[in-house]
Amino acid sequence: MQDLTPDIWALLGHTQALIGIYDPLGRLVYANEAFRTTFFIEPGETPLWCDLMRRNYHAGRGVRISHPCFEDWLQSTLSRRGKVASLSAETDLLDGRWLWIVESTMPDGFMLFVGTDITRQRCSQRELRQERDIAVRFSQTDPLTSISNRRHIMDVLETVLTTDVPPSRPLGSLCILDIDLFKTVNDRFGHVTGDSVLVDVARTLRAGLRTCDALGRLGGEEFMVILPGVGAEAAQPILNRLLSLISHSCKIAQDPDYVLTCSAGATELQPGERSDTAYSRADRALYDAKRGGRNRLMLAS
Repeated sequence: MQDLTPDIWALLGHTQALIGIYDPLGRLVYANEAFRTTFFIEPGETPLWCDLMRRNYHAGRGVRISHPCFEDWLQSTLSRRGKVASLSAETDLLDGRWLWIVESTMPDGFMLFVGTDITRQRCSQRELRQERDIAVRFSQTDPLTSISNRRHIMDVLETVLTTDVPPSRPLGSLCILDIDLFKTVNDRFGHVTGDSVLVDVARTLRAGLRTCDALGRLGGEEFMVILPGVGAEAAQPILNRLLSLISHSCKIAQDPDYVLTCSAGATELQPGERSDTAYSRADRALYDAKRGGRNRLMLAS
C-alpha cells in the first residue's frame, strides 16, 4: 500500500465507491470517506471486521442481516471470509440503499473491499418488473369484467389438460355459461345496463368459486368456468348453485322484478385431449340447454 502515490490515495479517499482494506487478521487498516460514512466509522478508527458488523447490527444500522441469530451468521460468514481470491455479491443496507460488493483477497492475506451504490439500478429493475407484470395482467384480463379474457382462460384450459393426475382422480370439469336473452337486456335497458349485468355476473361467479378454479369471459355474454380436480358428477351441484346465485343476486336497477338467468353446458375433461375438443363438447351441451328451455345446466353425454 505504501507504493501508492499521494494522488492515488487522494483519489481513493474522495471517490463515491466504498473502499476498504483489511489486514490478514481482519482489521480495517484503510477506509475512504464513503466507506466510513456508510459503516459509521470514526476517523482514525481501525476496528476488526467482526466487531464492526456486531456494533452496527446492535445499533440497527449498516448491512441488513435477516438471519434469526446474528452470532451464528457472523461465525458462518467469518469462517468463509477470505477463502477465495474474489467474491462479489449485492447486499442491501438498512438505510434503503443497495451495494454491489467485491472482496478481493491478496496472496499476503490483505483484503480489498469495493462497494458500488446500485440503488438506482435496483429501482429501475423493480420498476421494469412492475411494468412488465402490469402489461402481462393487462394482456390476460378482460377490461370490462376484470376476469380472464378469452386467450388467457384458454391457456389455463391447456394447462389443466396437461396436468399429471393419478388415474383414480378426475382431471377436472369445464363449463360454458351464457346469459339468457342478453340481447333483450341490451335492447330494453341499454348497453350501459348490459355492461353492468356482465360485470355483476362475473363478480357473482367469482365469489361462488374456489381460489383454484378459473373464470374467464369468452366474449359477449359467454363465460367459461374450469374446476380442476372436480369430476362431472361433483361439478353438477356446484354449477347449479352458480346458476341459482345469478338468478337471485344479479338484478337490473330499472326493473328489479326482471329475473336474469343463465344456461350452461359442462363436460368432464379427459387426459390428453385437445382443448378445442373439450370446448366443443361443452358448447354442444350449452346448445342443448338453450334448446331445452334455458335457465338450466346440461352435461355433455
